[in-house]
Amino acid sequence: MNFVIGYGMILLFFVVVIYIMERNHRETDNFEEFSVAGRSFGSWFQTMAFLNTWLPGTIFIAFAGLAASAGVIGYYVISYSLLAVLFMYYLADRVFDWGKRHNLKTQSDFVGMRYNSDAVRVTAAIIGVVSMFPWIILGLQSLGLVFSYLSFGYVSPEQAVFVSIAVLAIRQYWTVRLGMRGIVISDMVQGIIAYGVGGLLSIGFIVMLLRSEHGFGQLAESFAALPSFGSDLGPLYYFSIVLTGALGSWCWPDIFVRLFTAKSAQTVRNSAFKAAPLMFLFLALMLTAAMLASSMPEVAAAPDNVWFLLASHGGPVILSIAGICVLAATMGNINALTQATGVHAAQDIFHVKGGTDRQITRTARIIVGITTILAIIGAIMTVNTTAGLLTLALAAYQGIVQLAPSLYLGLLWKRPTASAAVLGMIVGFVVAVVLQFLYPVSIPALGGLTSGVVGLICNTVVLVAVTLLTPAKSIETQRVAALFA
Repeated sequence: MNFVIGYGMILLFFVVVIYIMERNHRETDNFEEFSVAGRSFGSWFQTMAFLNTWLPGTIFIAFAGLAASAGVIGYYVISYSLLAVLFMYYLADRVFDWGKRHNLKTQSDFVGMRYNSDAVRVTAAIIGVVSMFPWIILGLQSLGLVFSYLSFGYVSPEQAVFVSIAVLAIRQYWTVRLGMRGIVISDMVQGIIAYGVGGLLSIGFIVMLLRSEHGFGQLAESFAALPSFGSDLGPLYYFSIVLTGALGSWCWPDIFVRLFTAKSAQTVRNSAFKAAPLMFLFLALMLTAAMLASSMPEVAAAPDNVWFLLASHGGPVILSIAGICVLAATMGNINALTQATGVHAAQDIFHVKGGTDRQITRTARIIVGITTILAIIGAIMTVNTTAGLLTLALAAYQGIVQLAPSLYLGLLWKRPTASAAVLGMIVGFVVAVVLQFLYPVSIPALGGLTSGVVGLICNTVVLVAVTLLTPAKSIETQRVAALFA
């Protein structure tokens, strides 16, 4: 009976989401519609699209697990997430204005236009596509945890990964067919469930824990401290993870493209005002519940499962609802990643020299399908070896932030050149990935700096040095001045 409840609620969730997407479907081969939904969405859709892309299912697993195993350091996600919203507010005018004026559809398209360079555009696209792929595989494995718990013992964790693969393959049909409009509309539904219902569940978990004498007094003393001098992580570790998280926020292609789907720059700013309190409230509640649960023996043994272990105390219905929250968050993130991969690869790599809307849209849909197949193969190959994949995913995050100097300095400073941007991105990406494999967490000799921060330093130095040593030609200087004007 419990199995029927768990999988029945999953089926109901999918039926509701697909019905709503089909009701709002627009049949078209127009690439602007497929990639940015005709720049037509209001602030509430923008808010939920950002949240459902920014807060994946791993928020309930890895980030909750960090709070359950290490305490307040897990709250760092709040710090860099609020900074991401602040960046969204200040980026709104220039990004939206340039995007609409030049009919830009992707992040790579944006930086390529800024530097008037196909080399910049292709380099940014390749870094983005390579960095996003491991997270699609991790999303499949996160779904596996949902299907395992909601089977109530009938499906093993290994078998659940194959179930999640089958479900994703079916769900991707609508991602390929409906494009960005379908994704943004589904983000609204999935976001309400993931963070609205998830927030309410978190309140219930906190009340249950406090009544069961799992309060703040039962927390280990180390839970109230951040890494400092003498710690294994190093005094600069917390600074590093917040910095790379904040700067990397709008380097993710699937996040950045959200700015292009809005009606106006004011719409983006309004969505920033709405996203900040919703994000803060949800994360504070969910992480607090996870941290308080650390004194439970079963949570101490498996902190990454804290969300499901807490929900299991409420019976099969509550556990199923908690699983649907993770499912909703994960599906929003996977859909955004696969769609962004298809659009970036199609427009900014394979058709960088141009093509008809029909050709680019068809290529994007094919790449979404190929990406899904490759992610399925990757998930099958790593079904019992998640540790190495997690290292690769962390390296991908440290790599994606290497787009930050070219992106942000390109928005704020007129002088950076195309050659400086390309060299900076390549040097920073290589340094970050190599150091990430050598030092997966932090670099002790550098006081706890992460590989991403070291890569950023090298990246920025190269970009600034090349810019100053090889200034742009006068015609390019005039073009950039007109762009900023």
